[in-house]
Amino acid sequence: MARSGDAVRTRRHYLMCPPTYFAVEYAINPWMDPAAGVDRARAIRQWEGLRDLYRSLGHRVSEITPIDGLPDMVFAANGALVVDGRVYGARFASAERTPEGPAYLDWFRQAGFTETREPKHVNEGEGDFITLDEVVLAATGFRTEAAAHQEAERFLGRPVITLQLVDPRFYHLDTALFALSGDQVAYYPGAFSEGSRRVLASLFPDALLATEEDAAVLGLNAVCDGTDVVIAAEAAVLAGRLRDLGFRVHPIELDELRKAGGGAKCCTLEIRDARD
Repeated sequence: MARSGDAVRTRRHYLMCPPTYFAVEYAINPWMDPAAGVDRARAIRQWEGLRDLYRSLGHRVSEITPIDGLPDMVFAANGALVVDGRVYGARFASAERTPEGPAYLDWFRQAGFTETREPKHVNEGEGDFITLDEVVLAATGFRTEAAAHQEAERFLGRPVITLQLVDPRFYHLDTALFALSGDQVAYYPGAFSEGSRRVLASLFPDALLATEEDAAVLGLNAVCDGTDVVIAAEAAVLAGRLRDLGFRVHPIELDELRKAGGGAKCCTLEIRDARD
């Protein structure tokens, strides 16, 4: 695997949504238990820590206004996929989150994005799409329909490679894999079907393979800008291996948001736009 010294940090533009109305009121993934309750004030503090960390690293952060009644809107990554300034909108699998798709698409249109697509097929944005330099990795199995992969490929003009998720704990691709650079990834093999593991091994023979222990604390729901990695504080082994590869690692506590199955990446929608 190439060390991070071979990579260059690029200034990113992220869209985030404050957890003003965050709650666990229903269960649409194995992480969610409405009976457990959440500390919303603590969730807000943790989210603000993530936002401020991005800014301290030199990244631009825009914020979308949260909507009362949409407690999962904080997980901005699910709201769209943006590549080369083109915005492929989300169409959520669950009724509880359905209004989030139009809300995020409206934000992009009001922000001046003219190439937008309201999807015909169910997909949950960057939750199940991860963009690399040459291809987009896309998952199906729990939330996103395989037909959305073709729809995104046609709209974005980039090859999309389909992967199959098989472990319900890792219901989105971004809970099981993240990009270290434009051509390298880290992932947990156990989240994927046997065929998808072969695809990943072929595409990324030098990938960083995470343990189940680190994956189980959403350690792979991480954000890397090429040199710096923002990662769940509990993913200690993975953090150490990243440091060994030369990355600057920033552990962050987001355990309150993890009660709904989200981490750093879930809270972070990358706006890939040549205008930035």
